[in-house]
Amino acid sequence: MSQALIEVNDLKKYFPVRGGVFQRTVGNVKAVDGVSFSINRGESFGLVGESGCGKSTIGRTILRLLEKTDGNVIFNGQDIHDLSKSQMRGMRKKMQIVFQDPFSSLNPRIKIGEAIGEALLDHGLVSRKELKERVIETLKICGLADYHYDRFPHEFSGGQRQRIGIARALIMNPEFIVADEPVSALDVSIQAQIINLLSDLQREKQLTYLFISHDLSVVEHLCDRIGVMYLGSMVEMAPKEELFRNPLHPYTKALLSAVPVPDPLYKRDRIVLKGDIPSPANPPSGCKFHTRCPLATDLCKQQVPEYRNMGDNHFVACHYA
Repeated sequence: MSQALIEVNDLKKYFPVRGGVFQRTVGNVKAVDGVSFSINRGESFGLVGESGCGKSTIGRTILRLLEKTDGNVIFNGQDIHDLSKSQMRGMRKKMQIVFQDPFSSLNPRIKIGEAIGEALLDHGLVSRKELKERVIETLKICGLADYHYDRFPHEFSGGQRQRIGIARALIMNPEFIVADEPVSALDVSIQAQIINLLSDLQREKQLTYLFISHDLSVVEHLCDRIGVMYLGSMVEMAPKEELFRNPLHPYTKALLSAVPVPDPLYKRDRIVLKGDIPSPANPPSGCKFHTRCPLATDLCKQQVPEYRNMGDNHFVACHYA
């Protein structure tokens, strides 16, 4: 069994809702509400769910781009949120992020070479003389050319910008990368190139990924284990093959029924969920999914289901799994 690089224990991240003349806190948006999982060294862990379920918030709280409300995040045996600013600055070299929109994460006035290399200079890892050579080497690893060094972000296509985003994360030689929907804005053919690049880099550099996506077919290709999020909570988690072969939670079954099959003659039974996702500022009592679940009973409305191991590391939070 591989050693866990990341351990997330009962993580909560609430955003205050303010109102009235004095802008007092009148409630909380429970973006992440008691989530626990671990990621082993060299593993790709996929996090899936509808928009607004808290996937990106988990990724950013793990990297401490957001401060937690409760719980803890252990990286390599150290609690991230207990570190001082200077200690956290040292830790940043080991943890990086690839953003969903590479264009908005790049300064349009700064050339690509400078954008990729600025973190190296900031952390004092190379001299100005060595910088260009190191950046060009990383550009080539990510499928770009040395002449791209002096170009600006607007001169690149979407796929090339995402490669630049990966190069920025990679140049620090990290152990752990959060990939926050890195292919959702790209064409399908470009998606395949970026996924293959991430896969190759993981093998070559023994990287550990938290891969956040709403596209289950992408996650199936890249990830070893998958966690399914709904309204700030983890409802199911299992190894990839087990989850696709034997989904236990009604929400996971509905998500999998929407995955396209590359066979025009095969007709999958589509499960269409009724109603909208409830507000995370006022989640339903009991099981959060009961307002849309075809199997819901009075028990589901009153009692929060226990998150339990059904065997083979297959965890699920459902009374009737």
